[in-house]
Amino acid sequence: MKSILSTAAVASGMMLAGQAIAAPMLWQDNSLTYLYGNDFKVDPDTQHTLTFEHASGWTYGDVFLFVDYKWNESQDDSEAARTYYGEFSPRLSLGKTSGIDFSYGPIKDVLVAFTYERGEDEVQNYLLGPAVDLTVPGFDRLAINTYYRKPDGIREKASGQWQITPTWAITIPVGNSDILFDGFIDWVVNDAGNKGSADYQSKNLHINPQVKYDLGKAVYQQAGQLYVGIEYDYWSDKYGIESTSAFDTDQSAWNAIVKVHF
Repeated sequence: MKSILSTAAVASGMMLAGQAIAAPMLWQDNSLTYLYGNDFKVDPDTQHTLTFEHASGWTYGDVFLFVDYKWNESQDDSEAARTYYGEFSPRLSLGKTSGIDFSYGPIKDVLVAFTYERGEDEVQNYLLGPAVDLTVPGFDRLAINTYYRKPDGIREKASGQWQITPTWAITIPVGNSDILFDGFIDWVVNDAGNKGSADYQSKNLHINPQVKYDLGKAVYQQAGQLYVGIEYDYWSDKYGIESTSAFDTDQSAWNAIVKVHF
């Protein structure tokens, strides 16, 4: 059954990606972010992160991907001092592909979302499920993706999980510039048939908001190009590892941010 789910997730992801690639691109945004922070759990306490992000809109949906390259304060040349992690997330718009208007109340569109997560040591997950884009006053963007999440690779025997992921962006005018408040929440719960699974804590919550000042707009009147700010990273039972008195996995960390869009 699990292999069927993995195969279905991969096939759906390839279909979504194929639809996006075949369709004309309507817009795109690329960025590089440098983050520096401490008080991380499980991983080294202090970390540097360089993140590449890509977001684009297509005739049949949208695509988001990012790749993190992390290094810590270790002076050695070990693999533990450096690591990477990335996600590829295409979504297929049911409204755009069918020509049916799915808008109702705050619902702007209904989509099928796929995400492929990949880290070092064959850590990978496949996620597939429904999503909604919402129109809410004050928000530049608000979406909720609901997934069934299937671990693979070295955790291929781990049970599946359900995941709910809201993402948002809010622009707040301040003086001659703006503050951008954006981020995501991942709430993961083991599926009903695998409660109490020893390989993954039954619930974990990851909250990751950023508050960034549009420095480019303030200094040289170019909005949306250069941001500075902070990120808060809260993660209970990080990586699905249960927090105990002997091994604390409940993370509450801060990062300083410099972000450039191009």
